[in-house]
Amino acid sequence: MTTSAPAGTTAGPGIPDPAPAQRRILRVLVASQVLSGAGLAAGVTVGALLAQDMLGSTTLAGLPSALFTAGSALAAVTVGRISQARGRRPGLATGYLAGALGSAGVITAAVLGSPVLLFAALFVYGAGTATNLQARYAGADLSAPDRRGRAVSTVLVATTLGGVVGPNLASPTGTLAEALGIPRLAGLFLLSGTAYALAALVLALWLRPDPLLLARAHAAARPTGTPDGGSGTPQARDEAAYGARGGVVPGALVMVLTQLVMVAIMTMTPVHMHDHGHSTAASGLVIGIHIGAMYLPSPLTGWLVDRYGRMRIAAASGVTLLAAGALAAAAPADSVVLLALALALLGLGWNLGLVSGTAIITDAVPPATRAKTQGLVDVAVAIAGATGGMASGAVVAAAGFPVLALAGGALALALLPAVAAHRR
Repeated sequence: MTTSAPAGTTAGPGIPDPAPAQRRILRVLVASQVLSGAGLAAGVTVGALLAQDMLGSTTLAGLPSALFTAGSALAAVTVGRISQARGRRPGLATGYLAGALGSAGVITAAVLGSPVLLFAALFVYGAGTATNLQARYAGADLSAPDRRGRAVSTVLVATTLGGVVGPNLASPTGTLAEALGIPRLAGLFLLSGTAYALAALVLALWLRPDPLLLARAHAAARPTGTPDGGSGTPQARDEAAYGARGGVVPGALVMVLTQLVMVAIMTMTPVHMHDHGHSTAASGLVIGIHIGAMYLPSPLTGWLVDRYGRMRIAAASGVTLLAAGALAAAAPADSVVLLALALALLGLGWNLGLVSGTAIITDAVPPATRAKTQGLVDVAVAIAGATGGMASGAVVAAAGFPVLALAGGALALALLPAVAAHRR
């Protein structure tokens, strides 16, 4: 049944009203994100430790993060292309199923003691991370411009529950793994495989109507030149000032830099703590706090982005990441509290960058080409993460964790002149 469209939109015959559809879509995305949040926590928490244990070297401990972020680059293209051709539902479900397959491969590699299989499986596992991030775009497909930040934040905050609980299950899942004859460090991948598979099932069954396909239908039905709402708001002024093409570059730059810095510091924090005598449970707690800070502030961030404009919040991201790097470098190695605070700031800075950057990209690209462009942008984001993960182990081995943290914070400051230049 077709209902009346909200102000600023035009619903053609047989096209569902986007308002109730958007509410249903957000509920389904929230459910899938809770599950996928638990899935992505495994690689963050124990991936580097598992590689260090199998290789007996810290130098390559950043390789797992580099591999699953590189895998997420390929997955971002694949999920984006499937979504472009068939809609968000098949694209996202396929990505989560690939993440579940990669989790099974990591468990098999741990049982066989095969580093080669471990690295190949982590590459496939990265599809889950890419899909978790791509889901935020689905939340914004049907939203008006003046609510896009909040729509993105609703999807992101749902990841908090699984992302915080997941790392803190390292000990019980490790016990379960040992009972099943699996190395203890691979236990969290039992959780991730199950969580990703369930997330795929939720989306395949209940993400209806497909948000991207419905957004295209409404865009096609809207008279030429008719805006989709939000005129006069800060983000509408941003959009008018930057132009469609101009919005892709700054949006991508914001997300690339924040991902690079966040992954580099996050990846080596568990290794840094392990080398100074902290338990897996302690590093799991710190990473859990970090992941919570990555997603839990999303409602506030979304409101700030919608209220004050995209680029101001992007600049705030750079400042926050600098503070995170400085604190991580200065924190005593035996202080779990200060390391947790530094990682919380690191997560917050990433959140500010991701929400603002996502809103910039969504503003800039019409529904007809949106999924493909978003997938390509996420490739650049994933490559940045892979670069940060790969370089982090070598930097720590050569110069120590404080140098890595300071360098990451300093790099984040590149956002400030970039934002200033683009506004001019």
